[in-house]
Amino acid sequence: MDNLTNIFIGRSGCGKGTQIEKIADFLVENSNQDRSNIFHLEAGNRFRDFIKEENYSSHIANDISEDGGLQPEFLSIWAWGGELIRNLKEDQHLFIDGTPRRLIEAKVLESVFDFYNRPKVNIVYINVSRKWAIDRMKNRGRSDDLEDSDIKNRLDWFDNDVVPVLDYYRSHKQHNFIEINGEQDIEKVNQDIVSALDLDK
Repeated sequence: MDNLTNIFIGRSGCGKGTQIEKIADFLVENSNQDRSNIFHLEAGNRFRDFIKEENYSSHIANDISEDGGLQPEFLSIWAWGGELIRNLKEDQHLFIDGTPRRLIEAKVLESVFDFYNRPKVNIVYINVSRKWAIDRMKNRGRSDDLEDSDIKNRLDWFDNDVVPVLDYYRSHKQHNFIEINGEQDIEKVNQDIVSALDLDK
């Protein structure tokens, strides 16, 4: 099997991380590979660690986060770019979780695919409604989902900043854009993704 390069995009609460883990399990069980062949890029975790650090930049970023603001593009690119540089190994499947969040990031990410010689990219858009996402976020009990204003801000970011990214990928001539109905049972969503990626053949 060739190395997979998959970008998972969707509103907060749509289950991107869950589905990536399930696809990883599927690959381990069905293609004679182990977890070391899979790199799950989750820039949000790196960023949450960064804002806990004791330095000038992290203090500013933490203040922005606490105010519910959107971090500047250069910090987002630094977070996921650094993760790739430090941790991506040759011949790994690459799963990108929740990035890019803005159009400029999507265009910078193209240089990543060129650099690592990964021309075939699947964009997996897990489509859920705003109302569905709100209900899921309130029920999952994460600390950053406790305030209604925080939930609203993240969903507003999606509508204002991520939707143009989706439009960019829909019209991209080289990438494979896949739209999945995320308002289904987790297993059915997973089956749909496996089929769309031709992993069951």
